[in-house]
Amino acid sequence: MKKASRISMLVVSMIISAIVYNLFLLPLNLVTGGTSGIATITHYVYLIRPSIMLFILSFACIILSFMYLGKEKTMTSIIACIFYPIIVEVISKITINIVLDKKDVLLLVLFAAVLGGIANGLMYKSGYSNGGFPIISQIIYKYFKIPVVKSSLVINIIIVLLGSIFFGTTNVLYAIIYLYINSIIVDKVLLGTSKNKAFYIMTDKEEKVKKYITENLNHTVTTFEVKGAYKEEKRNIMLTVIPSREYFHLTEGIKKIDDKAFFIVTDSYQVENAK
Repeated sequence: MKKASRISMLVVSMIISAIVYNLFLLPLNLVTGGTSGIATITHYVYLIRPSIMLFILSFACIILSFMYLGKEKTMTSIIACIFYPIIVEVISKITINIVLDKKDVLLLVLFAAVLGGIANGLMYKSGYSNGGFPIISQIIYKYFKIPVVKSSLVINIIIVLLGSIFFGTTNVLYAIIYLYINSIIVDKVLLGTSKNKAFYIMTDKEEKVKKYITENLNHTVTTFEVKGAYKEEKRNIMLTVIPSREYFHLTEGIKKIDDKAFFIVTDSYQVENAK
């Protein structure tokens, strides 16, 4: 992907994220972690404009990144850190005139989670970072070898719990729903919808299963040799990729041929011949 396309994707993701923040998260006082969560709390407690707090936190994280992670890693975060607070401020001028009915908060949270997931997915696809507190997690990993995922989770949990002090436990429950749906949508944006299933099959009736796949389902089979770690016996494993709609045809076919067969099924997001 060309750099211009990646930057365009990043800008689109920031615009969507700013809309979600100004239109849903801030009016609902929904603290979902990160710098935006802190900005929501400080706006409620001290009436500090969210864009200003976002800029202060982002700038501080950029300084830390230069000091502890170096220039190369910092450059992937600096665009979002500088421009996201500006976009949030600009979008706030537009969304201030849009008032949503808060009678059905759950619906608003679900809609926000979907849009937020799309925004995050596009950002990850662009190859750039949104900066902010993930920089802290990267620093922690560099010096203490604590996985980024774990430290990010702890930081976000602390911020969400801090939000419960000001906005109540019900908002925490909404935040959990938001984060869960958000993560699902991010995966869908990054990986797409799985249209195929990959089968790894181990059976004593290899030829019959292979014949069923190739002749009845018209799919190819790849066989490779493996060795068990316990008995160190050599066995063959068959690999085949089929459309998801044929999943039950194959599983039932394998069971009819060999009810003791061992097989693993995984999602297959991309199938192509490298040229």
